[in-house]
Amino acid sequence: MDLHLMPGHLIRRLNQISVALFLDRMERAGIRLTPVQFSALTVIRTHPGIDQASVAGLIGYDRATLGKVVDRLETRGLVTRTVSENDRRARSLRLSPQGEALLDQATPHVEAVQPDMLIGLDQAEQEQFLALLNKIIMAGNDLSRAPLTPNRN
Repeated sequence: MDLHLMPGHLIRRLNQISVALFLDRMERAGIRLTPVQFSALTVIRTHPGIDQASVAGLIGYDRATLGKVVDRLETRGLVTRTVSENDRRARSLRLSPQGEALLDQATPHVEAVQPDMLIGLDQAEQEQFLALLNKIIMAGNDLSRAPLTPNRN
């Protein structure tokens, strides 16, 4: 089998391209933010008071690694952590005013770079590709080391 036709290789390459486009757009905008940080901030904004494990589940990211991401966001003053009212062992996450402002600043750039990730496809192909990609992801979700899980809050 030709390496360059293998799904795993192609998906890895597409991820590399996607991350490079995202980081380039953020750098040109003067924003220090990674794709995972953007996802985490977006979920925290959508679910204020959410716990770290639930954020990891909602973005399909390893819990331990997400803990380090949240640590960096907290150190930068973008996220606050408080003891959860529901579980004293858990920490509730909220965006700080700086986190809100950064997410407001970054979101238009993230939206604008999405079509660049689908370069070479016309509108119908983009829609078909995204539908098929979602179908593959949902069918294989339980095979992932960090499956997407519904919000527990």
